[in-house]
Amino acid sequence: MNTTGVRLKILGDDEIEALYGRPHFTEDERLEYFALVPTEKAVLEQLHSIKSRIYFILQLGYFKSHHLFFVFDLPDVEEDARFVQGQYFPDFHLDDLDITKVTRLRQQSVILELFRYRTCDAGQRQALTQKAQQAARISAKPVFVFRELMHYLKEQRIVAPGYSLLQDTVSQALTHEQERLAAVISHRLDRSQREALDRLLEDAPGLYEITQLRREPKDFSVSEIKREIRRGEQIRDLYHLAKSLLPALGISQESVKYYASLVSYYSVYKLKRFEEATAHVYLLCFVYHRYQRLHDNLLSSLTHHVRRYHEAAKTVAKDRVYASRSEGNEDLDRAGQVLRLFTDDGIPQQTPFHQVRAKAFRLLERDKIDFVADHITTKVKFDEIAFQWEHMDELAHQFKRHVRPLLLAVDWTASAGHTALIEAVTFLKDAFQKGRPLSQYPPYAYPLSFIPDTAKRYLYAQGAHGQRHILPDRYEFLVYRLLRNGLEAGDVFCRDSVRFRSFEDDLIDDDRWKDKENLIANTSLPLLKQPIREHLAELETQLEDRLIQVNQRIASGDNTHFAIKKRGSQTRWTLQYPQSAELINHPCFDALQQVDISSVLHFVNRHCRFIDAFDHVLGRYIKQGVDDLTLTACLIAWGTNMGLGRMGEVSDIGYQALSTTSDNFIRLETLRAANDRVSNAIAELPIFGQYDIGDALHSSSDGQKFETRIHTINARHSPKYFGLKKGIVSYTLVANHVPINAVIIGANDH
Repeated sequence: MNTTGVRLKILGDDEIEALYGRPHFTEDERLEYFALVPTEKAVLEQLHSIKSRIYFILQLGYFKSHHLFFVFDLPDVEEDARFVQGQYFPDFHLDDLDITKVTRLRQQSVILELFRYRTCDAGQRQALTQKAQQAARISAKPVFVFRELMHYLKEQRIVAPGYSLLQDTVSQALTHEQERLAAVISHRLDRSQREALDRLLEDAPGLYEITQLRREPKDFSVSEIKREIRRGEQIRDLYHLAKSLLPALGISQESVKYYASLVSYYSVYKLKRFEEATAHVYLLCFVYHRYQRLHDNLLSSLTHHVRRYHEAAKTVAKDRVYASRSEGNEDLDRAGQVLRLFTDDGIPQQTPFHQVRAKAFRLLERDKIDFVADHITTKVKFDEIAFQWEHMDELAHQFKRHVRPLLLAVDWTASAGHTALIEAVTFLKDAFQKGRPLSQYPPYAYPLSFIPDTAKRYLYAQGAHGQRHILPDRYEFLVYRLLRNGLEAGDVFCRDSVRFRSFEDDLIDDDRWKDKENLIANTSLPLLKQPIREHLAELETQLEDRLIQVNQRIASGDNTHFAIKKRGSQTRWTLQYPQSAELINHPCFDALQQVDISSVLHFVNRHCRFIDAFDHVLGRYIKQGVDDLTLTACLIAWGTNMGLGRMGEVSDIGYQALSTTSDNFIRLETLRAANDRVSNAIAELPIFGQYDIGDALHSSSDGQKFETRIHTINARHSPKYFGLKKGIVSYTLVANHVPINAVIIGANDH
């Protein structure tokens, strides 16, 4: 939380001005907000002087726009005042707007009655405090609590109090929430549990334990996944502790995620400086969220590997079908030569048949003659699925090594229609934990009810005595494949997960839902109280009205973006598109001199000192200060995907200096702070507002694909974008050409 002075900083200056500043109307907005309905005209007639009437219309228009009152004089609102005077009192000469305070307050009281609004008195302020404390349980982000208060004021038709009062209300609510959480945790944690949490922050050989837990797996390799499984075993007891304690805190999943992010955000040194109970709250939330995200990684690994093996088997099967067809065509030609032996007049009739057959076998082997004969008589088709399963037999060692540990590490659940699959999973886990090969189990021990009919023919083999027996490796892989399908379809899930949990896990439990009337009332959303059929009927009416309006504007020609063509009794319309394509770059850019990236960074740093945001990871006992040139080289190396090694080769800064600076100063916390400084500096430039559309700032979000040199859990193969290499997606929110927020996702994610 950034604070300015003694008060919590929630909004920027421009946001405060947008909420609390007096409106600045355009010509169209003046026509809208200063228009009077009959009830307002009736009130206006009760005012004596024209000057007080003009002041009333101005107060009324500003209240319609912002639901706030403002004190102003003629120089402050001259354009609006001249508009009102010309619209309603064209013969009046307006030279000032001086009215008494009593008159101004009386007008405000009348406006409140017109709109059924009320001021924020002591009772309402107490209600605001309670609402803020309730919102703080949902999310501890100050801006969220502030927005909830503004929404509450709007729904209750209360004039918003001053920004400083809301600052104090939010700050007190967050402090109260922090104290409440600390009190609950202090009361419920015993000494051994506190010590277990404190061990996460203790010095250890190499790295802090919490630092190791922060690390995500680099990829889906066996070593990385086994390391992730060990991390799960390491914090399992703490996870179950968090799972039992967090419901007692009465906070939302969003708050749990937020508090967990603080552990990744702060250094270990800063975490140790928190109050003990507060640090324990953050650590419990971190362990809870990290354990669930760990299971996301394991399940993503399972889907990745199973898909990879399945695709490999499909590719091999297609190749084998093609090869078999090619070979069959070649054998068919030779089979024709064999058939000609029966019509060859050069072979004497008394020649023994075994000699003719020997000659035929020299043309085509015996087994191939049988194959061609079957192909001709029965029109046999090559079974591509059978080839897939045959290749899966060859991959058995690989999927056992990669996927078996994942099956054992996850607690699986499924919807009612997939209980048979969970029985098979339980059977496999029991066998693997005992170290007993599947081939040693009798056929009746295998759960079989989950097997699809289309797969049964491929899972059995014929024994020496004619009896059918199941193929263990194929059975095992079928379970993996159905698990993957179930995970992607939402039929199979893991409750200790974020991404793969069931829908029911995110719903309120039945006991809490018994109090649904109060729960709905506390949301301050009247829509939830409205019967669904009424709501749908209203939406249908709105949609029909909009369709009629749109079609009327097209038919009348008011919508100039459509071209209407009439041919006899038929009328057709088409969208009008620009005839000429826009230039990629305007010619003015060709005249600009090219500037190297380091000069750009140096120029930007002189104006906003973003380099100062890169503080040392230790926070104290620092022997090395940040060197601007070295840090700039690190930023260019990472930002251009060059890497520190290559930068060390092409620059006069050694690799060791680059590596040390990068490790000590560049991390997510400092990168965000530096980017914020640059974004805020751009937003203060005059050109920033020139990109507004209709006096409003517009934004958009989209992803960009980038190859990555470093293996991460998000780096995936995508031949369409990366060829044979790996890459990630940078999903960015851009406002007026400035990237103000970003998140890294996998190339396969949405």
